[in-house]
Amino acid sequence: MQTPRDCWRLENEKRAALAAQPICDIVGAMFNDSLTPVSWRARPRSFVALMSLYESNFIRLGWLAGDVAALHGEYRSRSRAECELILTVLENSRYTTTLNLTYLLPESLPGGAPRSGSAGAFERVPDMQLRVYHDAHLAEAQDGGGAERLSGPTVVRGRPGSVPERELGRRWQRNMMLNKWLEYCVERGHRFPSPG
Repeated sequence: MQTPRDCWRLENEKRAALAAQPICDIVGAMFNDSLTPVSWRARPRSFVALMSLYESNFIRLGWLAGDVAALHGEYRSRSRAECELILTVLENSRYTTTLNLTYLLPESLPGGAPRSGSAGAFERVPDMQLRVYHDAHLAEAQDGGGAERLSGPTVVRGRPGSVPERELGRRWQRNMMLNKWLEYCVERGHRFPSPG
């Protein structure tokens, strides 16, 4: 069994390896990173751990976008040598905000080889819908934008085939991916301007 110190060491080694990768290749690695062990006191993939993950998502989203309750419309962040990041507010109410967060990736691979479709087109990956609960200070990835499809099978504890356990596993996977992605975006210099 890995100790928390081993987990942190492995995580730092992963980050160093990912930082050396070409631009925008991080997306595939983030999908697979949702299975990374964490050192929280709550049992990973439990309801308590999921709520802690939502809280961590809220904090990381605040680093990136500031006061989400004050945002309206669409915001773009451009970081040197990095893909364009787009935040779109879909719905804003007194206690919640629903938004979409996505990378705008060129349809061609580095070196000019077309990925698919016409040249000059863009792909939105991941294309995540988030719900932010202002009063509870939580941020939940509601739609993984394909995270489930790209990250492989969901591994959960509990009775095999249990619907609540599968749903808990899917939510854990989406929100762990969001958590890592938000941290990565901040590390790469992305910030959305404050409304004003």
